[in-house]
Amino acid sequence: MQTKNICRPLVVLLGRSVLIAALAGSSVARAETPNTVIIKNFMFSPMALTVKAGSTVTWKNLDGEPHTVVNDAGMFRSAALDQNDTYQFKFDKPGVYKVFCGIHPNMRETITVQ
Repeated sequence: MQTKNICRPLVVLLGRSVLIAALAGSSVARAETPNTVIIKNFMFSPMALTVKAGSTVTWKNLDGEPHTVVNDAGMFRSAALDQNDTYQFKFDKPGVYKVFCGIHPNMRETITVQ
């Protein structure tokens, strides 16, 4: 019976710790800038983003593999981004910008600037 009483508080404490960690992680995600594109699982997320002219978009690579951020019209091109590296570009003019990864060209997204 003592073993059961000893284990129960530990399980509850562990459960609360995990819950606290999960909530802290979600608040960190909300603290990110709204014009952030996450690179994960060999995908840009979101794959389509609409921003206002003058906005800066930030790409953050969460993959263990390097990726680049390249505009198909040649307006911008990042260096290889390792895990947790970021790249930013300020979109001054309205239009539709096609973006891909120069290392993995099947990774594509569209940025629409209004």
